[in-house]
This record gives sequence, structure tokens and C-alpha cells, in this order.
Amino acid sequence: MSDPFVSIIMLSYNEGWALRDTLPAIRSQDFKNWELIVIDSGSTDGSVELIQAAKPAHFVQIESKDYVPGRVMNHGMRLGRSEFGIFINADATPQGTNWLRPLVDALQDPKTAAVFGRQIPRPDCKPVFACDYERCFGPQRESVRWDHFFSMVSSGLRKDVWSRRGFREDLQYAEDDEYTRWCKEQGFRVEYVERSIAMHSHNYTIAQSYKRSHGDARAIGKAWEGSPGAYNWVKTVLLGFVSDYRHDLGYCLRHGTPGGLPFAARVRWAMRKGRLDGFRQGWRERHSQ
Repeated sequence: MSDPFVSIIMLSYNEGWALRDTLPAIRSQDFKNWELIVIDSGSTDGSVELIQAAKPAHFVQIESKDYVPGRVMNHGMRLGRSEFGIFINADATPQGTNWLRPLVDALQDPKTAAVFGRQIPRPDCKPVFACDYERCFGPQRESVRWDHFFSMVSSGLRKDVWSRRGFREDLQYAEDDEYTRWCKEQGFRVEYVERSIAMHSHNYTIAQSYKRSHGDARAIGKAWEGSPGAYNWVKTVLLGFVSDYRHDLGYCLRHGTPGGLPFAARVRWAMRKGRLDGFRQGWRERHSQ
């Protein structure tokens, strides 16, 4: 049987340093029946020229101030000529020639609404963030026991499910988490595809760590159906910090990087504070409407 046609949708913003590897990695895939759609949010670092040289089927350029994740991803899905939308961030580089096929194969089941691949950190990734990749995507990944986990960075969607209700466009964070939770509520599956591997990581500052955690939690608070007391200082901040730092300690000892522990402590505290503050803000915003 011939391979189905798929739409690869790439989101890009000032990631030319990674595009030099990501674009060739996509072209080298053993799965060849695809089109490339790129939505760039105002890059000024040479990314535009690299993307144009790749000759995508669609190249959409927007201003960075106009970037809303759900709106951009919905637009990419509408542009795609395929029944399958495969998403990849410009700074997520496929590893090997078999990144694409496992994602597409997993989407052939009509009951599977969304899939996401494995991510491995870049060599310069700081231990605190590399630890999170191990917890989320490692061989004994902790995320399998969480109530829900999904990452849009290297992923895929079925268009027939997405067409029922796309991404919410009023969220600046956690739009992929919200969408895939909705998919599950409708009786569809969300699958992890371990054989599809992309290299991707960020070394965030303390302030960036707080901001990202705050943004994700704010989105959760806006959609939270349970008691707001589920997020509180003792559970969310104190106990959450202790649990996270315990994982960091184990990771650093296993990998011989104990020097990363002081920075890890500051990052975890910022993340946990951001999580509580963001949830409370989202909850207030929802119930003040």
C-alpha cells in the first residue's frame, strides 16, 4: 500500500540556528508523501530565507504580536490538504529517518485523535530541564501515571476530529493540553509514540520559568471544573517543590551533575509559585465574567 498524504505544519520564530538541521532532517525522512506548511511569527534572524529555500507548499508570515497558539495551529490545519496534520516546532529536530512514519501510522486508527512523539534534550540542556524530559519522555516516564500529558512540539492530529472543535483561540498557554483533554472527553484516544524522536529543549531563566508555569496554570484555571482548593500553597508550592527537587537530586546524582542543583532549586520554586499564582488568576478571571 502507498503511504497516505500528510501535512507537516511547522511553527517558527527566530530559530534559524535549528532550522539548518530541522529542515534537512524532514527532507531525509523515509516517508516521502507530504507537504510542508510553515507559519513564521516575524523572524529576523535569517529563518525566512531558510524557509523560502525549502519551498513549502504554504509560507505564512505574521507579526510576533499577533501570535496566538490556537489560532495559528487552527490556521495550519485549515491550510493542510491532508486528513492528518503533523506538527513540528522549528527548534525540534527529527532524529533519524523514521521520525514521521510512526506518527502517521498511529493516526490511522479513527479512534486516535492525537499523538505525540518522544523528545530528547539537546546536549547543552541544563540538568533541571533535562530531568523534566526524562520524567515526561524517558523509558520509565513518570508522565504515564499523570492524569493527562501531551506536547504539541512533535505531534499529530486527525483532521476529522479536529474539525468538530479546534483549538481554543482565547488561550495563550496550554491550548494543546485543553484540546487533547477535550478529545479524551469525547471518547478518543491520545497516544504517545515513543519511536518518533525529536531533539528539543530550552534553558529558561528563573523569570521565564515562572512565566511559563504561570501561563499554563492560568489556562488551566480558566477551564477548571473542580474545587479551587485543589490548588493551594501547601500542596501546589511546598509539597510540589519537594517532589520536583527530589527528582532533580536523583537525576543530578545519576548523571554526575550536582553543580546544577542550586539553579534547579530556584527554578522549581519559581515554577511552583507560578503554578499557584497562575491558577488563581485564571480562576478569578473565569468567575468574574
